[in-house]
Amino acid sequence: MADFSNKPTLTGDLVTLRPVTEDDVPALLPFFEDAEVARLTGSHRSFDEPALREWYGSRGGTDDRLDLAVVERATGRVVGEAVLNEWDPDNESCAFRIAFVPAAFGRGLGTEATRLIVGHAFEGLGLYRVWLEVYAFNPRARRAYEKAGFTPEGVLRGALLWEGKRVDATVMSVLAPEWAAARG
Repeated sequence: MADFSNKPTLTGDLVTLRPVTEDDVPALLPFFEDAEVARLTGSHRSFDEPALREWYGSRGGTDDRLDLAVVERATGRVVGEAVLNEWDPDNESCAFRIAFVPAAFGRGLGTEATRLIVGHAFEGLGLYRVWLEVYAFNPRARRAYEKAGFTPEGVLRGALLWEGKRVDATVMSVLAPEWAAARG
């Protein structure tokens, strides 16, 4: 049975994932304030710093999700977050999402962070399925997810209304046997 109350630190070559705290909010603010990040993640809400501090300060006490800060190893700076949420214990499944500050795009940090947290989902938590949704106007993220082993399952047509236009979302997943086979 998965245990989301344990908040691990996961280390790769480029990034370290560690439990997120309210002290990470100043470093994460750029992705909450960036219009392009809001579009790519489909976020219609705005967040103020006190609310974010309260949210991130409460993540360590949760037992139904895992919120980790992504720290770039070369600089020691927090550059994003990686999250396992929407846990379905009966079906050994959860959702995955990831977001980065704009300065961290395009350097392979997201691909490695994805591999680390998804590896933890299967190898550390014993889950069977990890899934996500990616919007049609975010092909860079889709490529990163595919490199990490995710396979498209279907399309949620018109799932997002963004600036008056309907945008499809592709549901993607990776299963434990696929993950194990890819890791050799």
